[in-house]
Amino acid sequence: MATEYWMSGPVDNIPALLQPVAHALLQANLEINTLMQDFPEEKLWEKPAGIASPGFHLQHVSGVLDRLCTYARAEALSEAQLAALKAEGTPGPSLHDLLEQFDAQVHKTLLQLSATPENTLTEFRGVGRKQLPSTVLGLLFHAAEHTMRHTGQLLVTVKVLS
Repeated sequence: MATEYWMSGPVDNIPALLQPVAHALLQANLEINTLMQDFPEEKLWEKPAGIASPGFHLQHVSGVLDRLCTYARAEALSEAQLAALKAEGTPGPSLHDLLEQFDAQVHKTLLQLSATPENTLTEFRGVGRKQLPSTVLGLLFHAAEHTMRHTGQLLVTVKVLS
């Protein structure tokens, strides 16, 4: 495998303190697309031993990135985002569509990172209806680590199904 993103130097246009977030998202994007390259469409929504399907993981990583970036911008979730959250895990979208959606969401997240001033990273951000306490950096870091967590779970699930 080629050098991992975190060992490849800074990502252009990303603030220094957000480089680890960008590296993790780019790594997840590469690993997920490589892993799913030859995955059989008919197994996309299978739940081996009752665990989450590959389709769920792909929907979820896109949705989490979208939602956490929304909170980082100090915005409330839209009705469309809430509907997408409720639909996560529901069979329907094709593998191609799910990968396209994930790629687009990673790109959108990287654009948001590039537009995030470092002096805002410690600003309060409320999460969800209860406005649970976080910060811009907390949300963006969690977006990266949560994406990597599901990347690992997807890897194991795909190996079990293969």
